[in-house]
Amino acid sequence: MTGIDKIGTMTQSNAVIQNALHKNQSNKFANMLKAAQEKQAADYSHISSEQVIPEGRLNGDFKTGFDKTFTSAADKNAAPQGAAVNGAIRSSGKKIDKTSKLYEKSMELESFFVKMMVDSMRKTVHSATKDSFAKSMYQDMLYDEYTTSLTKQAGFGLADQIYLELAR
Repeated sequence: MTGIDKIGTMTQSNAVIQNALHKNQSNKFANMLKAAQEKQAADYSHISSEQVIPEGRLNGDFKTGFDKTFTSAADKNAAPQGAAVNGAIRSSGKKIDKTSKLYEKSMELESFFVKMMVDSMRKTVHSATKDSFAKSMYQDMLYDEYTTSLTKQAGFGLADQIYLELAR
């Protein structure tokens, strides 16, 4: 047997071993998945999705939301802030109920606009290497959290303006 024949036999053996390992791993995963599905069906069959996730969120949505951001009594009658201050003065000093569902949705819309702004800024930064799908997905999730935090703490006032306009 020549050296080339030995190498061919070795690579075929490695391929057979790799195939067997792959099948073994696939079977283990399939068994684990089946067991998890059976357990889930047994344990959670009496629970509806409304009991598991907050209203307005998708199952698997790990992004921080705006529900229960404002809970104090002072938040029920708050003064506008940011860009909404000028509009509120013109509209005879209206107050904002920051605990309402309308204000929560207004903050979500403001967060959407802030996300568009942050995404535009991110596009100006060029990377030396091509990002993997996982890295870009993680960064997108990270920037979603950044925009939520910015919306809650920066006081842009866009949510206040939206609330005042819709609450008329």
